[in-house]
Amino acid sequence: MITHCDELIATPINLGSSELVSINELVGKVERIAGVTLRRDYELSAPRGVAGRNSDNTFIKKVLNWEPNTTLDAGLKETYDWISTQYEARKVGRRVVE
Repeated sequence: MITHCDELIATPINLGSSELVSINELVGKVERIAGVTLRRDYELSAPRGVAGRNSDNTFIKKVLNWEPNTTLDAGLKETYDWISTQYEARKVGRRVVE
């Protein structure tokens, strides 16, 4: 729908989960998917940005009467699995194209 909509040609749009998430929460989600625990170091004297981020899908909803319905967890899992497959294949000298 996005690529075939004249109103969206050369128009920047947000396309993602509207779920609000902090970087710390995002790291936790990826840790659970990967089955690892990372050491986290926090630089408390560093400048702080916003507490969390999410995609504002107002524009895409207005133009297409639609918004993404894939959850952040589901999208991260699918992306992680794809990257893992690519990595493992290339590690043994195969190139995977999908």
